[in-house]
Amino acid sequence: MIAPLLAAFAVITTDTAVLASRLPGDPPSWAGLLGTSVLLTGVVLLSRRSPVGAFVTALLLFSLLPAVFALLLWTGYAAGRALVTRGGTAVTAGAACGGLAVQLLAAPDDTGITQLVTAYLVFVAMPLLVGRHQAQHDQLVDALSQRNEELLRRQELLAERERLAERLRIARDMHDSLGQRLSLVSVQAAALEVTDLPPDRRDGVRRLARTARAAMDELHELVGALRGTEDPGRPAPGPAGIERLVADFRTAGLPVELSRTGRPVPLPDATWRTAYRVVQEGLTNAAKHAGGRPAEVALVWERDALLLTVVTPEGPGAAATAVRPSGPGHGLVGLGERVRQAGGLLDHGPHGGGFRLLAMLPAGEGPPPEPDRPDAPYGPAGEGVGGGRARGRGFPYGPGGDGRESTARVAVRGVAAAVLVLVVLPAGFLLGVR
Repeated sequence: MIAPLLAAFAVITTDTAVLASRLPGDPPSWAGLLGTSVLLTGVVLLSRRSPVGAFVTALLLFSLLPAVFALLLWTGYAAGRALVTRGGTAVTAGAACGGLAVQLLAAPDDTGITQLVTAYLVFVAMPLLVGRHQAQHDQLVDALSQRNEELLRRQELLAERERLAERLRIARDMHDSLGQRLSLVSVQAAALEVTDLPPDRRDGVRRLARTARAAMDELHELVGALRGTEDPGRPAPGPAGIERLVADFRTAGLPVELSRTGRPVPLPDATWRTAYRVVQEGLTNAAKHAGGRPAEVALVWERDALLLTVVTPEGPGAAATAVRPSGPGHGLVGLGERVRQAGGLLDHGPHGGGFRLLAMLPAGEGPPPEPDRPDAPYGPAGEGVGGGRARGRGFPYGPGGDGRESTARVAVRGVAAAVLVLVVLPAGFLLGVR
């Protein structure tokens, strides 16, 4: 604050001294120049707090010291930008008209009246109108920006509502179709358990019943997630869950080799669920295509990540795994989306005559999924209808906001200010200095 104040005081003092030296008659004393400079500097500071008050003060000084027309330009523009109420507009207009009336009454002849009216139009009316126009322009841009943001929020809410409705429909369909069929499988398997069967077949029926009940539990969990009623207290699978999954596949007849390397690090629950799904998808494909050969599951702990590898050995259908990973081929697609949502990476493809599924899951929280943000009515946020960037307000208004265009606008403003000074200063000497 001190440096701008001293700079303004130095500029005003120099300008006052130069203008005073050109006035007819005896030059004023240095004490008078210093007092005038302090007064004008105070008006500049007042314009930051009360632009209208500073303009009225400058208008009064203009009646006494016509050489302060440059200060009148500054305060007039600032007052025009600050005119947001009818009271401020009335005060400014009344002060301007009163000052003009006093000057007209004191004018010596018709020539002085013409020069005085011209000076008021240039140094009073024009800055006020330019400032008012700029203020209205800024208000319009702000209003349009707020309107654009409101429309974006409404579209996001509508899109979210549509997504929720679709998820509820899927949850109902899954519960009505898959839930009913899995319930029938569980009932039929339980009925077979009570019949007289050989021990080996009875064990197979028990595994079938246990698998059906586990599928029902997972279906209920999935339906709850789709409905948004998932139990937050439900524990994540964790390493023990992956071991149980491997044991279930072994019991079902698939040889699986499980290896662990490194020191385990804590993982979020969502990441553990993703790791569980990766192993489940890989072993499901192995059960389909390995032809009885042992699958390999490897958990490699890094300092800040978990590497999961599921290798399906070469078998009668292993080559088809890369093309049809699960049923109609949507297993790996959905798995990749799940891994990316957890902030990890998924890779899959042929490996040593078989098929390898490799996932990297970070130890920290993954990035939240980006919502499907619809295009704004006036184009995406920050981008104009014609593709031009906005002015950093998230609204496509005006020319672009990149560095080159901003520099160009600054250069144009500098040239315009220089031209204005070159034109206004001579006009001030001719019109304002009497």
